Amino acid sequence: MQSHIQDLADFVVASPTSYHAAATIAQRLRDAGFEELDERRPWESVAGKRFVVRHGAVVAWLAPETLAADAGARIVGTHTDSPAFKVKPGELLTSAGWTQVGVEIYGGPLLNSWLDRDLGIAGRLVTTDGTQHLVRTGPICRIPQLAIHLDRTANDALTLDKQHHLQPILTIAPKGGLMDHLAALAGIEKADIAYHDLYTFDTQRPEVIGLHDEFLASSRLDNLACTHAALVAIEQAQLGNDLQLFAAFDHEEVGSATTSGAAGPLLEDILVRLAAGYGLGVDATRALYARSTCVSADTGHLVHPNYPNHHDPVVRPQPGQGPLLKLNAQQRYASDAVGSALWMDACARAGVPTQPFVSNNSMPCGSTIGPITATRLGITTVDVGVGLLSMHSTRELCSVDDPAYLSRALASYWAG
Repeated sequence: MQSHIQDLADFVVASPTSYHAAATIAQRLRDAGFEELDERRPWESVAGKRFVVRHGAVVAWLAPETLAADAGARIVGTHTDSPAFKVKPGELLTSAGWTQVGVEIYGGPLLNSWLDRDLGIAGRLVTTDGTQHLVRTGPICRIPQLAIHLDRTANDALTLDKQHHLQPILTIAPKGGLMDHLAALAGIEKADIAYHDLYTFDTQRPEVIGLHDEFLASSRLDNLACTHAALVAIEQAQLGNDLQLFAAFDHEEVGSATTSGAAGPLLEDILVRLAAGYGLGVDATRALYARSTCVSADTGHLVHPNYPNHHDPVVRPQPGQGPLLKLNAQQRYASDAVGSALWMDACARAGVPTQPFVSNNSMPCGSTIGPITATRLGITTVDVGVGLLSMHSTRELCSVDDPAYLSRALASYWAG
């Protein structure tokens, strides 16, 4: 457990944005013997250990030399993005002698948790020749909260205007702008930058805390904790009779409707090309889908000790008791009895505990890539994930045991 948590912490630090996460995953896959394929070219062979990168998403797979007539695909889906603030185009802002960077909200962050944090800026710069350059700064900006002396009601009802109260301060009088600084870090000329995808991130390193070192406090556990668990599992996977796929999508936090999101064509593109690589026609490909399954791995909610009434009165997930099996009558999660039985079997064979999660009827339920994948492809899908406190905060919390439990269960699922 300790080595897994240390590796997860390093993975979070290396992945301030989805683009960095994809690059980190790609390098680790190469180190594990996977070959990168170019989506823009025909593939001579799909067999073996392969992967593709599309922007901030990665799909990796293990495929046998020949595909048995009864073989299916075993898919694990996660996402690489996390709530943040995205840097707007245009000049820096100035107000009352301060210079600020203009940002807009990405996803659904707990806004107050971003106040008074030491923030960096990271993402990709795309130059006029189409080359992408990953870049990240150290702690260079901060969203300052108004002092209690100037807002005596702040502890009663903090209200944040999304445009006026959440623009990070960057400097006093800049000697060159933000783009100059980022271009220098990337080793390129500012004039060559065509455009950018840049986000704020919390620069504090993950830490193991608690009286007995039982918790991990970290940024971006949603959903790097599950992405890392799947990555560790597929790094150790062996070729089998079935196709084994790991799909780490981007843009889940904003609805997944992008070229690299789960609502886009990425996974289906890969499955179609895999089927074509085995000479399967349309009918045989659809039959392959019908024999396939998907585990959607995304974080979920543990029972909050200060707000227990916000949770179901009977189903009470606890830290360290294994990954969550996420269920919802409105199909905000894709789990049904068939998929749940598949998950319970995988956990039992791995010797891993698991626990159900359902929402309090008075609380709206979030969703995941699970229902999207099930809808797009008609594949039996089950939603699972590591339990958290403070989801969508800059500093989320999980048990040190549950990420490794999830990785072992996913390895069991892939092994069949």
